Amino acid sequence: MEIIPAIDLKAGRCVRLYQGDYSKETVFSDDPTGMALHWARLGAHRLHLVDLDGAARGEPCHLEAIKAILGAIDIPIELGGGIRSMSTIETLLNAGIQRVILGTAAAEDPELIKQAIQVHGERIVIGVDARDGYVSTRGWLASTSVTAVDMVRQMAGLGAKRFIYTDISRDGTLSEPNFDAFAGLIEAVGLPIIASGGITTIEHLTRLYQLGAEGAIIGRALYTGDMDLKEALAALP
Repeated sequence: MEIIPAIDLKAGRCVRLYQGDYSKETVFSDDPTGMALHWARLGAHRLHLVDLDGAARGEPCHLEAIKAILGAIDIPIELGGGIRSMSTIETLLNAGIQRVILGTAAAEDPELIKQAIQVHGERIVIGVDARDGYVSTRGWLASTSVTAVDMVRQMAGLGAKRFIYTDISRDGTLSEPNFDAFAGLIEAVGLPIIASGGITTIEHLTRLYQLGAEGAIIGRALYTGDMDLKEALAALP
């Protein structure tokens, strides 16, 4: 199972939000490139970047910071936040991003998802961000009446092969993942799903692995020291 450190960008800094609340941020670094280098040197095989400002505005806001990170490390990077057009997808993939994550677009523009998958295949990942079981969009600021399970099934029907599931109520809380919800998604489609939100201990990682997670995105727990990246990488197959 892949362990993926997260770097969330807001106003040029590395931050973590509490339950997706933009007013409840903790700044962990003013140097996103340095943080990316730090995780890469500790053995990370991939990084998960989120443009939080871009997610709220509907277009990427940290392209220069993202390009700087791409130039500094040689491990694959996946990126989400404000990616809602084919031109933006093309720009990011051409810049060197390995996988783009589409969340709001999946809920609001299924035709874009279909087209993007036809052109770019598995470089398109669907982000399913849920609060109380229902998908949230636009940087988690807007709610929908679509369940996470229904969203995964719909996107799988359009050809999506990989998903990232985040339980918003657990994100940034240092509590634990929503194991039941994750298991339900795995059962619904049987496709690769990466877990995110509330992952704090190696025991959490082990349980997600047993449930069938392809990967786990770790944010706050790495920054606070609740989880050691080297230990986590060594503990999981």
